Amino acid sequence: MDYKFIDDLTSDVMFEAYGKTLVELLENAATAMFSVICDIKNVSPLQEIKINISEDSEDAILHRWLCELLTQSDIHNMFFSKFEASINGQYGISGIAQGEPISPKKSGTVVKGVTYYGFKLEKTNNGYKARVAIDI
Repeated sequence: MDYKFIDDLTSDVMFEAYGKTLVELLENAATAMFSVICDIKNVSPLQEIKINISEDSEDAILHRWLCELLTQSDIHNMFFSKFEASINGQYGISGIAQGEPISPKKSGTVVKGVTYYGFKLEKTNNGYKARVAIDI
């Protein structure tokens, strides 16, 4: 399982994302978030946006990655459906988000931001697990 939604909030959406590696977790968390934003299965990876971030912890990387994806989605007026990330130094990530221009018929719920409510990243015996709440 790559991610699942949690019924904990009434005004926001919370999900857990999983990955054998931090990179896989980042990609799965992005997929979970954009499955709220758009009909992700029908968004084609026609254009790509490069993302480079650097933070001081794995927790901060996850939060910033998701925030940066939201920002780039707004700036470029795009829905994203495919994500690739790679480690760049100790706490840096280089990534690519692929998608297409926003279209009303592929719209989902507007996500305003990534919150810190219940935010958690942990290393498990199977890799990584994160809990993320997004403001809708």
